[in-house]
Amino acid sequence: MHADSPLPSIARALEQIETGELRARDLAERCLERIAVRDTEVQAFIAHDAGRVRAQADAIDAGERRGLLRGIPYAVKDVIETAAYPTGYGSALYTGNRTARDAACVALSQEQGAVLLGKVATSEFATQTPGPTRNPLNLAHTPGGSSSGSAAAVADGMAMVAWGTQTTGSITRPAVYCGVVGYKPSFGLVSTAGVGVLSPSQDTVGALARSVADAAALVLGIHGRRYESAPNDARYTVGVCLSSQWRHAGGQAIDALRSWTAKLAAAGMRVKEFALPPAYEALIADQSRLVAYDARQALAYERLTANAGISPRLRERLAAGGVIGLDEYLAMQQRASALRCLVDGLFDGVDALVYPAAEDEAEEGILQSGSPRFGALWTLLHVPTVALPLDVGRRGLPLGAQLVGRPNRDLALLQLAEHASAFSPWLMGSAAA
Repeated sequence: MHADSPLPSIARALEQIETGELRARDLAERCLERIAVRDTEVQAFIAHDAGRVRAQADAIDAGERRGLLRGIPYAVKDVIETAAYPTGYGSALYTGNRTARDAACVALSQEQGAVLLGKVATSEFATQTPGPTRNPLNLAHTPGGSSSGSAAAVADGMAMVAWGTQTTGSITRPAVYCGVVGYKPSFGLVSTAGVGVLSPSQDTVGALARSVADAAALVLGIHGRRYESAPNDARYTVGVCLSSQWRHAGGQAIDALRSWTAKLAAAGMRVKEFALPPAYEALIADQSRLVAYDARQALAYERLTANAGISPRLRERLAAGGVIGLDEYLAMQQRASALRCLVDGLFDGVDALVYPAAEDEAEEGILQSGSPRFGALWTLLHVPTVALPLDVGRRGLPLGAQLVGRPNRDLALLQLAEHASAFSPWLMGSAAA
């Protein structure tokens, strides 16, 4: 496989490897060549070992490793533990840190025959202080955070798919900023064992990929399940969920969302609009305060023993968590729990919700990574989401939206999102390329 040839879809690659038309080594070399050519500029990877990658691929080709992800090259966000590489959590405090084990998502990926390419950059402890990664679509712009390296590596063809994490909007926003798909599963669908803790009631492991089907293949694959598309005659209804957060979305982002839903309607999908109920509006404000309190607890050791090694931005956030009392914290958690029990009501008469994913195109510069606000409510409610880039903005970077599904109805959401992605000019342009 030539270095400039496009990577196949995961489904196609698995089929070709099975028939012998393609070697796992071919895929690995394609990714390694791309890393060698581009990563000095993009700075997605913080650690990779070409020898290790080739050894894994050769074991696949020799028939020593099999599975539903046989030969698929993937990257891992640096808050997720890997035995083969250090896990630094995006912090200088943990440079060279080795935990000597694989996180559950990594171990299960390896069990299914995937090929680990290495570790990719994250914001500090998966919060808001960015790492070194640049947006591969325009190096002068942010890739978003905190799954910055995961999104950039996939967008630039260095990896077929990558594991990321989301506690507020850390999969959703980087996906749209970099022009790829971001799938945040239902809470708990992918185990967080071996993942750096930030907010235990919200931390979610998910996938960044070039298509909905590829993202689904990774997440379902570690459960021993192949992804299957919905029948072509499937009929869907989506609800455009209006809320106070829409005032933060730029005009062109809203235009892209509405143009996309108009295309869906023209193709036969029913599109409704409704306002987010007031109780959920109040929960949006709770989410960031819950993260601040939880982060202060989770990073207590670092805060108490190495506070000077924490960025000023994160120190400020941890301090904000310190002014929240236990009674207030428990009351917020109670409100969240109560609304999780009622969340199915948001989907009355619709198969999924449509919601903004980011305020606009990716910001210029890498010192800021954009606001995660549009993922906040859905992460706290534990529902699955799929972020899709939709169209190109004035600066040539993607604009997008997200689809939100019922809790633990991930397959239904993925099938709907795959259908809806066929009406995204950005994704269709990427497929044509």
